[in-house]
Amino acid sequence: MAFPKIKIGMVGLGTVGSGVWKILHRHQALLSQRAGAKLEISKVIVRSKKKKRPVRLPAKVLNSNIQTVLDDPEIKLIVEVMGDVRASRQLALKAFRAGKHLVTANKALLALHGKELFQEAKKNRVDICFEAAVGGGIPILRALREGFVGNRIDSLYGILNGTCNYILTEMSERKTSFPETLKQAQKLGYAEADPRFDVGGIDAAHKLAILVSIAHGVFVDFPKIFVEGIQGITPFDLECADRFGFEIKLLAITKKNGDKIQARVHPTMISKDSMLAAVKGVNNAVFLEGDFVGEGMLYGRGAGSEPTASAVVGDIVEVARNILAKVAYTVPPLGTHAAHIGNAAIEPIGEWRGPYYLRFQAIDRPGVLAQIAKILSEFGISISAVHQQVREEGREVPIVVLTHDAQEKSVVKAIAKINRLKNIRRATTLIRIEEFCQ
Repeated sequence: MAFPKIKIGMVGLGTVGSGVWKILHRHQALLSQRAGAKLEISKVIVRSKKKKRPVRLPAKVLNSNIQTVLDDPEIKLIVEVMGDVRASRQLALKAFRAGKHLVTANKALLALHGKELFQEAKKNRVDICFEAAVGGGIPILRALREGFVGNRIDSLYGILNGTCNYILTEMSERKTSFPETLKQAQKLGYAEADPRFDVGGIDAAHKLAILVSIAHGVFVDFPKIFVEGIQGITPFDLECADRFGFEIKLLAITKKNGDKIQARVHPTMISKDSMLAAVKGVNNAVFLEGDFVGEGMLYGRGAGSEPTASAVVGDIVEVARNILAKVAYTVPPLGTHAAHIGNAAIEPIGEWRGPYYLRFQAIDRPGVLAQIAKILSEFGISISAVHQQVREEGREVPIVVLTHDAQEKSVVKAIAKINRLKNIRRATTLIRIEEFCQ
């Protein structure tokens, strides 16, 4: 059977782009049967044609002029996998205005400019697909848009950054420090040379912005998402977490709280019995609760050439089917029709209420713990457990306190006062505790 041909222009041929090329060529016959068309990448835009790459392409396919993809009337679909936010935004807008559909893996692009891009795509009646932007090979966005469409999403917790999950797993199991483990992650290719977006929580926050939009049908002002990284976590914190029955994970969290939405990324202590606690190494997972479906979790490889490319190809097939059917925008990109998407009212982190792990670095002298307890009590914070591993009078030691539920702004004020005590030698470490899926 002869299939109609759909020509694709791809911008970028790095890790993800190379994976996309491999899948389309290895599974050409299979994908033709599933899409109903032969999928052909006819142009690939690269900065340098001479650069060595993990895939070999015909010379006629490579081009360094991005305008050639936009001007080619036979190219109906553009795949953007170059990563640069400014250039990607310009490409997307030009593609939509030229009547071309877009598949992208760029989470920062969508987190920062999603509202503009979704509106422009709708205006021009073209598709924008971005499954690969969150969770790599985990089809969480399609699941939220379609599989869970009959549910109100009450809460969502995501392990969305494989670098951070690998580092925390290794620190916990091997008792290594953060700097030492980060170097190992870089050596293995799990962390970038400049890892700040990963370990600082920004990458996870970009992904959370997209998840919040789909889960709750809102546009998110990205700077309002609370973000805290894992740089301050020590092997001692992980040891204490284990002692109290917890694991520490960098979680991206969203919940509905009345007319406000929680959107936060930070190190979090969760029960060792929870499903998310079992997610180790570079893997990602998303745990959610719908009002009818109940609790569920999607788990898998969250990054890398093959899982991310798999998600991109899934989007390519979806767009190809729409092109054949001469339709577009059949499923809104955020799962909610544009006229009904509002702006998110993000709850400030100071309003959050829950239990805390607090680690004080103090000179071991009589009465220090009593001073800490007194100040916590002044701010309405009660203690549920205390741990001091060693007693070394006159020397600096860690004092760990677990609290009952308390409001964040009160905890922050109490810590500020405690940090001013003469026997407190370093800034106090605060880790929030989430109690769910026990």
